[in-house]
Amino acid sequence: MDVVGIGADGWGGLSGAARAALGGADVVIGGRRQLALLPPEFAGERVAWPSPLRPAVPGLIEAHAGRRIAVLASGDPSFYGIARVLAEEVGPEGLRVLPHPSSVSYACARLGWPLEDVEVVTLVGRPAGRLAAGLYDGRRLLVLSAGAATPGEVAALLRDRGFGPSRMRVLQQLGGEGERVTEAATAEEWPEAAVDALNVVAVECRRAPDALRLGAVPGLPDAAYEHDGQLTKRHVRAATLGALAPAPGELLWDVGAGSGSVAVEWMRAHPSCGAVAVERDPVRAERIARNAERLGVPGLRVVTGAAPESLDQLPPPDAVFIGGGLTTPGLLETCWDRLPGGGRLVANTVTLESEALLAEWYKRLGGELVRLAVAHAAPVGGFTGWRQAMPVTQWAVEKPYGEHDGATDGVTTDEPTGRDSVPGADPRAHSHRTAPGATT
Repeated sequence: MDVVGIGADGWGGLSGAARAALGGADVVIGGRRQLALLPPEFAGERVAWPSPLRPAVPGLIEAHAGRRIAVLASGDPSFYGIARVLAEEVGPEGLRVLPHPSSVSYACARLGWPLEDVEVVTLVGRPAGRLAAGLYDGRRLLVLSAGAATPGEVAALLRDRGFGPSRMRVLQQLGGEGERVTEAATAEEWPEAAVDALNVVAVECRRAPDALRLGAVPGLPDAAYEHDGQLTKRHVRAATLGALAPAPGELLWDVGAGSGSVAVEWMRAHPSCGAVAVERDPVRAERIARNAERLGVPGLRVVTGAAPESLDQLPPPDAVFIGGGLTTPGLLETCWDRLPGGGRLVANTVTLESEALLAEWYKRLGGELVRLAVAHAAPVGGFTGWRQAMPVTQWAVEKPYGEHDGATDGVTTDEPTGRDSVPGADPRAHSHRTAPGATT
């Protein structure tokens, strides 16, 4: 199967090989806009993708079995394009991809930006909140638009997240006769002018002086989160993420995810990291979703329900964080048994009962048992002294490869049930193995 990329310059911009691939096809499948770029004399059958596209791919391929199929796509089909879906369906060996320059390549050429220094965020079929994870002072972003409304949505998000001074440009119909690049304007002053639906938004990020500064590593300021006190404070959170050790493409279960901070920062570690936050309190579950959207990871899946029962239908995790309810019968056993070899489990607590339980598991399975103590300078009369936060006991362990499910035999959790109540310590937590889920 040939997969041909086409630009706004249409048939005239295609290479000889791309034209031959399309001309030799019995049927060409593509979006309506791309199919309209074929010349009138084109003899092959034209089939437009239905919506939603992904579920229709197997049926369309089967319906045209035995015929020469070509797929027509926008720009580079392997860059946020249909080539990925087709490779999953027929295998990469069954594809020949003939790319056209992508809109990102065109945009960097027009702006004079080095492609390797630009972060690309696609909002095609994705929530605008994803953009927030890429907002750093001085950073250059290219936003792949979902349509004519996207530039206005980007400007509004920049203003809301404290990046109103950021400079924006909209590049339209790149590579075609209707190509146009708007004058630069800040998000604060962005005009409500009409733009072409085929556009890319260029952003030069500038943080407002009074906006909260968010870094690229775990340990965001506590003020970045909406919470009711169930929040793993930033220093303990940074240590927790260090023990969890997120890597690209991995999935976290955050069990007892009061405000979602551990799951949020796990996902902020890399765009391909996923997390499921499990929280029994519906009010807190809604709060987690708001925190995730505001901090740029709206793909965080929030499951409202009690653990371990709500863990049954979840995809296997690469790491598990337990921030609350450690003494719930069967919780630790379930989390440990669902971990694959090489998976990590980290549990935090401030109660003596849960600490005793962690000591028992540590004695049996090893790992690392540490106590984290943080003190903050605070006024003491006319002087300054240290105010000690409640110490947090943390157990971190990696599951050996080949470990059988009975590894927890003899370890019991017969303590009273309930969430660990830490004045400001929380539980926290997309799935790389499944499509990002909505709040459930």
